Amino acid sequence: MKKICHITTVHDAYDDRIFHKECLSLAQAGFYVTLIAKYKCDDLVNGVKIYSLPNKNSRLYRILLQFIVIVKALKVNAKIYHFHDPELMFVGVLLRLTGKKVVYDVHEDIVKQVLYKKWIKYSFIRSLLSKIIDFSEKFCTLFFNKIIAVTDDIAIKFNSRKILLIHNYPIISLIDKCQPISVKDTESIKLIYAGGLTEVRGIKEIINALDYIESKTELYLLGAWDNDEYRAECMNLKSWKKVNYIGTLSLGEVYPYVKSSDIGLCLLYPAKNYLTSLPVKAFEYMACEKPMVMSDFEYWKEIFNDVAVFCNPLISKEIATCIQKLIDNKIKAETMGKKARKLILEKFSWEVEKLKLIDMYHQLLSK
Repeated sequence: MKKICHITTVHDAYDDRIFHKECLSLAQAGFYVTLIAKYKCDDLVNGVKIYSLPNKNSRLYRILLQFIVIVKALKVNAKIYHFHDPELMFVGVLLRLTGKKVVYDVHEDIVKQVLYKKWIKYSFIRSLLSKIIDFSEKFCTLFFNKIIAVTDDIAIKFNSRKILLIHNYPIISLIDKCQPISVKDTESIKLIYAGGLTEVRGIKEIINALDYIESKTELYLLGAWDNDEYRAECMNLKSWKKVNYIGTLSLGEVYPYVKSSDIGLCLLYPAKNYLTSLPVKAFEYMACEKPMVMSDFEYWKEIFNDVAVFCNPLISKEIATCIQKLIDNKIKAETMGKKARKLILEKFSWEVEKLKLIDMYHQLLSK
């Protein structure tokens, strides 16, 4: 039996990449797929068997959770274990030592990311922790059968014989099924940001930019707040009255809002781990034929050159100027949207990426 098990202790059970893209694609390809993740109860969803983990957020519990995961994972008795969180690296090593085949899916560059964790008060501690994680990752990956990376920048860190690049591109078939929401105010320009609502994603700067836009605008804001303090700070801004906060939605519920918008926003801070990232939200905007305003990272200018305008994400006036340019030049905005959709169909779809994933599993099971 082609029995495989995905594991995450950080992401929820319906994570876009883990569940909707990887697990469902593998189940549809004929694999027996299990998923160990935070969820309300054990369940069977669209051919994926979910084994639930308690949803607690304390860091001490996340350490203890490793032992619970090991017990559940061994009970599943899969042929291949595919895990998605750096904190599960030593769990992966233990599973490999029991004779199981192990895949490490690297969503983000945690070595760089930890340098910007504000809950770690002192920079020298962040630097030390980054070095420890880097060493741990290099050691643990010696044991794994395959390593999946979402970007070229992450891929080059690992053994070229083990690495497989599988980008986090959107599912075109899912997007095309969605219909735009009905809009009451047809006069205002609809801007959209969908994703994590954190400081480094520039939410405050986006909201402040609404002050400087001459045209009538409304911002659709979708996602979960990083913390109550940052949420309150944003809601107290002058232009919050122009924000339509939708909240956290499932993958299929997000796209109708994107399709009803005029301009997509992706304005991450210039942190090291973002400079060469490939934000999935940008590709989702493109799939919905939307022009974008993006951070002026050199790497992003190369990838998104014909489908976006770029600005300093830390300066709200610059963000507003770029938005106004797209509003004032509708022909340019429409042309960008059409080019974006064409690129998605030709290069940037999950329908292409999933074939790499399925082929990798067949290869691992044949050995």
